[in-house]
Amino acid sequence: MSTRTRITQVATVGIRVSDQRKATGFYVGTLGFEVRRDVPFGDGRWIEVAPPGAATTLALVPEGLPTGIRLTTLDVDADHADLRARGVDADAEVLRMGPAVPPMSAVRDPDGNHRILVEHS
Repeated sequence: MSTRTRITQVATVGIRVSDQRKATGFYVGTLGFEVRRDVPFGDGRWIEVAPPGAATTLALVPEGLPTGIRLTTLDVDADHADLRARGVDADAEVLRMGPAVPPMSAVRDPDGNHRILVEHS
């Protein structure tokens, strides 16, 4: 069975860090990565780093936020509706956190692994 997708890339891999500032220092200062995104997020920050020229970033995720793989989609609402209609374990609704954060939805694969679909902005 072939399915058409609006998912365009593996965008971000979220990794748990105990101290975002220290982790940023390691990835940028020691490994030579660059900061791609550093914005307010909830009570903290959303920080993404990557090697220069890389398409996929690492999100330095503080305790309490989900880690895992984030996939970019052209239309999160359409993908969310399509996946739920096909019986995929997906969040009940697309999450919208305001204009600075793109809409997103969690889906779970058959093994229960969480993947976050994030609309390309």
